[in-house]
Amino acid sequence: MTQTIVINPVTRVEGHGKITIELDEQGFVADARFHVTQLRGFERFCQGRPFSEMPSLMARICGICPVSHLVASAKACDSVMAVTIPRTAENLRRVMNLAQIIQSHALSFFYLSSPDLLLGMDADPENRNIFALARQHPGIVREGIALRAFGQEVIELLGGRRIHPAWIVPGGVASPLSREQRDTIAERIPPQIRVVQRTLDWFKNLFDDFADEIRSFGNFPSYFLGLVDEDGGLEHYDGRLRVEDATGARIVDDIDPARYAEVIGETTEPWTYLKFPHLLSIGYPDGMYRVGPLARLNLVDTCITPGANQELSEFRELGHGTVHSSFHYHYARLIEILFCLERMDRLLAEPTILDPHVRAHADANSSEGVGISEAPRGLLIHHYHVDRHGLIEDANLIIATGHNNLAMNRGVLQVAKRYIRDGQFDDGILNRIEAVIRAYDPCLSCSTHAVGRMPLEVCLVDSSGVEIDRLVRDP
Repeated sequence: MTQTIVINPVTRVEGHGKITIELDEQGFVADARFHVTQLRGFERFCQGRPFSEMPSLMARICGICPVSHLVASAKACDSVMAVTIPRTAENLRRVMNLAQIIQSHALSFFYLSSPDLLLGMDADPENRNIFALARQHPGIVREGIALRAFGQEVIELLGGRRIHPAWIVPGGVASPLSREQRDTIAERIPPQIRVVQRTLDWFKNLFDDFADEIRSFGNFPSYFLGLVDEDGGLEHYDGRLRVEDATGARIVDDIDPARYAEVIGETTEPWTYLKFPHLLSIGYPDGMYRVGPLARLNLVDTCITPGANQELSEFRELGHGTVHSSFHYHYARLIEILFCLERMDRLLAEPTILDPHVRAHADANSSEGVGISEAPRGLLIHHYHVDRHGLIEDANLIIATGHNNLAMNRGVLQVAKRYIRDGQFDDGILNRIEAVIRAYDPCLSCSTHAVGRMPLEVCLVDSSGVEIDRLVRDP
């Protein structure tokens, strides 16, 4: 008989999802899927709202990465206004966005994934959490909590609150940086750099212990997509689109992000609310690509800052160029935290960082605007159309987690096939299947925003699991 294994919910991720694994009559994995089971409709209920409200409204998409949505939304509004914001405002937006990446990466690494890394994939599930980790490795947990708190405190210093700050606005930022704020942030950066360097040292020593996971956790050829700066450097706020294949060959380069629709297509499936972005030139599903820390480090020519650049050299050695294993998203996050701290330190030292001119004012001067930035999880796209009064007529959001949807499904299938044999599995195996999803650090609450006629499939089963009825609505 065939068998279906269901992991519901997927744990230690942000949002709600499940995994189904289909076994054939011999007990081997025939198929596996990652389902996102929640749906939110920000594109729909923002219609009719003034474009100037969009950054604050869009920040409510997520309590973990509200700054990412603030940045992308405000940039789309800048485009609607047809203004160039003051250079100081751009740098201040960068500082807050860097703080956002620091706190989000720290949450993913220390809170959600380090129980697997330090306690083991086969640890008792009752103890495989941050609380048990605090008992066994209190120093590491304290430093992880402090690192995340630093990022949150920078956001609060700039924006007035840690979650959903309204400081990033169309045209720039709401208020300039004070000397006291700058000095407070700057003096706290060096200790955080030392924390990340210590974490990198102990994490890299774990690679031999996870050799099998490294080989099987989403380790396959794919394309990679992200932003780079004009010199090919690591960039999170602005830049040009770049796509490379599994060998590192560039198939798209130096493309204006506003032209993203020429590069990215979107497809839906009836068994999940998360869309499937793919490369238009390749098609669906072969145009699978990855975004986020792993992709960004594969794409860039340099990390710009000294500490991160040294780590980039070591990172590249893992794949002799292109790194394919999604397990190394964890390593890439730590490198990006180091980069964010070093980059923030440089920005705060800019002579004009205290300039009081931080906002351009204008009405709607264009009928549409595209805002793109790199969120912690990858490329984030906000695209708005407005009417002559500046009211939103249409909005399209492509969230970072969505870009990785094809890759996450491929990773679940790869891990399930690697560990499930003859229909036999245990908690450690199921945890590994979840852990490949955690490697991508998906934010499922952020990611489900398609509107219109969404695909839907509802199955009714009895207490023994036998299907009684099925309702299918096509997209």
